[in-house]
Amino acid sequence: MAEQQQRPNADYDLNTPIPDDAAGLRQGLTSYGDAHFSLFLRKVFIKALGYSEDALSRPIIGIVNTYSSFNPCHANIPQLIEATKRGIQLSGGLAIDFPTISLHESFASPTSMFLRNLMSMDTEEMVRAQPCDAVVLIGGCDKTTPAQLMGGISANKPIVHLVTGPMMPGSHRGVRIGACTDCRNNWAKFRAGTIDVEDISAVNEELAPTAGTCGVMGTASTMACVLVALGMMPMKGATAPAVSSARLRIAEETGKLAVQAAATKLTPQQVLSRESFLNAITVLQAIGGSTNAVVHLMAIIGRHPEVAGTIDLETFDEIGRKTPLLVDLKPSGENYMTDFHNSGGMLALLHALKPLLHLNARTVSGKTLGEEIASTAYIPVPRNSPVNCLHPLDKPLYASSSLVVLQGNLAPGGAVMKASASKDRRLLSHQGRAVVFANSADLAQRIDDPELDVDANSVLVLQNIGPVGNPGMPEAGLIPIPRKLGEQGVQDMLRISDGRMSGTAGGTIVLHVSPESADPESVLGIVRNGDEIVCDVEKRLLQLNVPEEEIKRRIELRKTIFKAIGKAAQKHTRGYRGLYMRSVNQANRGADFDFLTAAGP
Repeated sequence: MAEQQQRPNADYDLNTPIPDDAAGLRQGLTSYGDAHFSLFLRKVFIKALGYSEDALSRPIIGIVNTYSSFNPCHANIPQLIEATKRGIQLSGGLAIDFPTISLHESFASPTSMFLRNLMSMDTEEMVRAQPCDAVVLIGGCDKTTPAQLMGGISANKPIVHLVTGPMMPGSHRGVRIGACTDCRNNWAKFRAGTIDVEDISAVNEELAPTAGTCGVMGTASTMACVLVALGMMPMKGATAPAVSSARLRIAEETGKLAVQAAATKLTPQQVLSRESFLNAITVLQAIGGSTNAVVHLMAIIGRHPEVAGTIDLETFDEIGRKTPLLVDLKPSGENYMTDFHNSGGMLALLHALKPLLHLNARTVSGKTLGEEIASTAYIPVPRNSPVNCLHPLDKPLYASSSLVVLQGNLAPGGAVMKASASKDRRLLSHQGRAVVFANSADLAQRIDDPELDVDANSVLVLQNIGPVGNPGMPEAGLIPIPRKLGEQGVQDMLRISDGRMSGTAGGTIVLHVSPESADPESVLGIVRNGDEIVCDVEKRLLQLNVPEEEIKRRIELRKTIFKAIGKAAQKHTRGYRGLYMRSVNQANRGADFDFLTAAGP
């Protein structure tokens, strides 16, 4: 670097080839047939932005900018970019930000999950295409951080994550409320008639009172905690509120860490190992994290050439059986992310979990996770403090298996349930007759019909909301309680689908049934009204009590119909939607595109 600063004309030495592993502006040159001309032209245009030779001789740290006026979760990104730039430039790097796709859960049709893989492709190609020695990935909303890590692993340049942070809670009638567990709870009360239109309108004003991601243990907060567990983000980076000065200091620290990553050239494929992902799954269980994280982690794992295939849904269940739920946050508990932050955040949790963690797993700083925990200043919050929502290992909120994996003839590829978020624990061992909805439109049309043949013991089944069936695997798995039952005081029922549920939602709900009902051989796809279904969480069983011969007969009938109609629809659908339907994997493999996995199509 020093030689380049002293001799700016060295870049134009035609007798010295530009190496394939060049750094800074010399890397990844545009193809013009003459590498030296490519570098000359690149410097012509970068100088149009006012950069000096001194600036251009430094490590170039890219900053991914996912700001959008449609994305309130990312409203603080302009401030975070400035703070990150400060950290980079104080550490001797040159910070250059560039945009990628921005996804927000409520502003993406049909779903943000439908666009997650597109965002991962955008991230991968932009990180690979542009001359960055390391990249800071700034994101927050649910599908953003998994998409960025998926793309970052595939591009395999040094990366560091920075999340936007959770929002603050609001209040209504003297009670704290926050997005989005309380969105769903209050909407259910409104549907049941226990609160009126004035109340629901007032609640609407207070559920998201600041910028940032949902302030409970939803998918955004879950993935932030997972990033710390994976060693891809500063220890304090998961919980500081979006609107706090602490969030800006974390951004500055992230910039410094990115310059360090550029120097060590530690790529995500080098940092992440099987042990890293086992730590992430342990943290997922201990925080009562979102079921969405199971799909995302399977997709992320599938991008890593050395880890893909070594972890499956059974691994999540095995780790769950020995991992207690320690964090008392909605929807599994009662508190908010601000409480978790004030309880010591991820550092306090990792101290508590040390006996269950692989402390030799590497982090992006180059230290092991154990070294990071030991070297980060830690002042424990007294257990009896009113702000402490973290339980000790020997007195957990929930003994084990916050997230469980069910199998049986109804879900031979597996299904996922957040058992800790069940509102009626009797339903964790339940047998009832199916009330089947063919798709989301059918559900919307019939769920509140006074003539619907349903009672509190029924099992609500929603078909065709899986990766292909919708497409995009919507968060429609939280099937609403039929209004006539809600008015009778029923607050929970066993519900089953091949779709997803928001990480902020609660209830006794089976999700991600694989294979999905759009698959011609899916048992979920042939369930009919009145069929008996058994769910036994202790036995990890999800069973359709229909004779095997009848199941085979129904499947053969469906296969005939699908052969005539289904394949043709997938083949002739244009654009990204067609690409999605033809290429997406099932939920138990992360719902990634087959051609993006480490193994390829």
